[in-house]
Amino acid sequence: MTADERRLAWDDRHRAGDFEGDAPNPTLVLGLAGLAGTIPGNALELAAGSGTNAVWLAGQGWRTTAVDWSPVALANGMAKARDAGVTVDWLERNLFDWFPPRRAFGLVVIVYLHLSPKERGPVYARAAAAVAPGGSMIVVGHDRLNETQGEGGPPEATRLFTAEEIGRELLATDPGLVVERAEVVRRAPPPARAPIDSLLVIRRLPRQ
Repeated sequence: MTADERRLAWDDRHRAGDFEGDAPNPTLVLGLAGLAGTIPGNALELAAGSGTNAVWLAGQGWRTTAVDWSPVALANGMAKARDAGVTVDWLERNLFDWFPPRRAFGLVVIVYLHLSPKERGPVYARAAAAVAPGGSMIVVGHDRLNETQGEGGPPEATRLFTAEEIGRELLATDPGLVVERAEVVRRAPPPARAPIDSLLVIRRLPRQ
């Protein structure tokens, strides 16, 4: 499937209804809660979908930019922001060829962007490059354990990852980063089947 075909498929999915709901991703909430003492500034969410997380971040005081390649998703997000009474900057961009401004955001967020390993590297590296000195990046994805013990997630298991894997990949190309958290987050204890997430929190060192 080409990139254009994939984008159109996401248009159709978002047009069919809001599958994200109104509550932010709980693992993202957990990751942000761990950033003690962080003063909200500029935030960037990549692959923001219909904007549930972006709207929530704006409600927490972040000046939020939400990026997605689906105009249908972005229109849904705009409606959510109006209903919530918050302001979000919505950008229609293809993450395969778009470069966020470097060192421009105190917080960069990626939630459930499950790409192939070959595609993932450049997109995640550009996201990390957008983190300002002293800022943080939160990555949430379905953990590899999700394939056998969890629920939901991408149809191809090769798109699953662990937080440690993503952390190693990013630090290998960007020595200005440090890993603050890399862990598995279970939504429910076994044997219940619920999404099993990877949570990665990295920080850019000052003056990097």
